[in-house]
Amino acid sequence: MSGITIGVASETASGEKRVALTPETCKKLVARGARVRIERGAGRAASFTDDAYVQAGAELANDAAAATGEADVVLCVQAPDPARLAQLREGAALVGLLQPQADAARGEAIVARKLNAFPLERLPRTTRAQAMDVLSSQAGMAGYKAVLIAAQLAPRFFPMLTTAAGTIRPSKVLIVGAGVAGLQAIATAKRLGAAVEGFDVRPETREQIESLGGKFLDLGVSAAGEGGYARQLTDEERAEQQRRLGEHLKNIDVIVCTAAVPGRPAPKIVSAAMIAGMKPGSVLVDLAAETGGNCELTQPGQTIDVNGVTVAGPLNLASSGAVHASEMYARNVLNFVSLFVNDGAVNFDWGDELLAKTIWPERAATA
Repeated sequence: MSGITIGVASETASGEKRVALTPETCKKLVARGARVRIERGAGRAASFTDDAYVQAGAELANDAAAATGEADVVLCVQAPDPARLAQLREGAALVGLLQPQADAARGEAIVARKLNAFPLERLPRTTRAQAMDVLSSQAGMAGYKAVLIAAQLAPRFFPMLTTAAGTIRPSKVLIVGAGVAGLQAIATAKRLGAAVEGFDVRPETREQIESLGGKFLDLGVSAAGEGGYARQLTDEERAEQQRRLGEHLKNIDVIVCTAAVPGRPAPKIVSAAMIAGMKPGSVLVDLAAETGGNCELTQPGQTIDVNGVTVAGPLNLASSGAVHASEMYARNVLNFVSLFVNDGAVNFDWGDELLAKTIWPERAATA
């Protein structure tokens, strides 16, 4: 069987440990009639050995060009740099977290090579697409890791303890944002024994927060919007929300911020004045640091001390859980690629909204 070739090269983004193909998904792609080529060592940072890929049916390539240069489909976590994109076969399919509009040179390289680029962050958030939703799967890992970082930075126990030296009260933890990352953060903080609250301007999240054992923080401001995302608050609503939140934070030990709106800068929720009002020894971990942060004092990639309050802005947290993050991501990618790869051939059905709305640049469904 000749079939098509699916290529995977090592990730080049700084600190990126994930891989877009695991031995499990490799085996399934081979079963769909594909020839799979992967650069040697591409899965090492995520604890997947070259031997495991070979046993799953992959061929090993000595470098990125050999792995992806002639591939019909290229899988990645983060987008290859423009020089690598220029080496891909013209018209190849490229699947990953590509963010083509975030880098002009990257977008130009994709267009120049006439690539069928599928930035998975553009995938419609529909029921059918849930098994392909990389944003959700990776946010789950990020929310989990953010709480562990907060627990490590906090100068106190999370759970209540009864000791010979007296009773230690549980830490008061507030999770800002109740999307996938926020809900995972609530669940994780609760497992660690903290007294957990969840805050979100969408009132429909109350039931989800409470189902995980958290208490819904109601500040009296609702911003229910379309598609499960929050709408923009009016100036008056925002001012009132800020005032009430600032008062509440004076008694909070740990804040984990997770609020994000795809394609836009993270909303500023925690002000410098709020941080100034918090107790010394308090901790804020800002999961939204990569898109500007929910706290106005967040410095992406750094942990700083602000008059006794620790503000951390970790980057690419999903990568720090590379084994499970890669397993989930690779399954998401497999499910998406299965829309157009079968029986050793590539066949794009532009009438399928998942393909038509994810492709970049956008094209007519009849193309």
